[in-house]
Amino acid sequence: MPIDLYHTPGSSPSRAVRLVAAALGVNLNLKLLNLAGGEHLKPEFIKINPQHCVPTLVDGDLTLWESRAISCYLANQYGKNDSLYPKDPKARALVDQRLYFDMGTVYQSFGDYYYPMLFAGAPHDPTKYEKIGNCLDLLNKFLEGQNYVAGNNMTIADLSLVTSVTNIQLIKFDISKYANVTKWLERIKSEAPKYEEINGEGLKAFQGLIDVLTKK
Repeated sequence: MPIDLYHTPGSSPSRAVRLVAAALGVNLNLKLLNLAGGEHLKPEFIKINPQHCVPTLVDGDLTLWESRAISCYLANQYGKNDSLYPKDPKARALVDQRLYFDMGTVYQSFGDYYYPMLFAGAPHDPTKYEKIGNCLDLLNKFLEGQNYVAGNNMTIADLSLVTSVTNIQLIKFDISKYANVTKWLERIKSEAPKYEEINGEGLKAFQGLIDVLTKK
């Protein structure tokens, strides 16, 4: 039975799940949703996911949304080993913390600053912009003396965070002063399976949406 993933390429949470699936060698049956066309609001999709958000995974009798929960499930269910999501409670706790840091701090700061500007024409908010830098400063500290965000090898936390950090790059935020983050980013780009196909092309799709919305 195929594993369906309802997604949109420009969505960083969608990209994160696809990166995890690629790292696990899991084939996903991709179902593209045109959010601008309101496909996520159609009754047939709301029946699947009442929150009508992407990504949404359907694996047999399991329907799941929230990208980090999906990534954890895929690693638990299909991982050939536990390198991407360790079973040791302390190691796993660190991965989980970094995932929550991404969700509630890095991705949140990006969304709080940029989405009101992109979708509602809000003005630049220097306070919110500064918070992005604060997040990157924390990430830079997490990476001090190590190559990955949660230990000695790449985990699902790296694959989630890389989509958020590259979103920040997309809006021309200069990350060069965060040396550890810069080195880590290049490492994940080179090591994550299908990185360019998934995150590289997804960023182009997001840029395309930005171009359309900012020309209105």
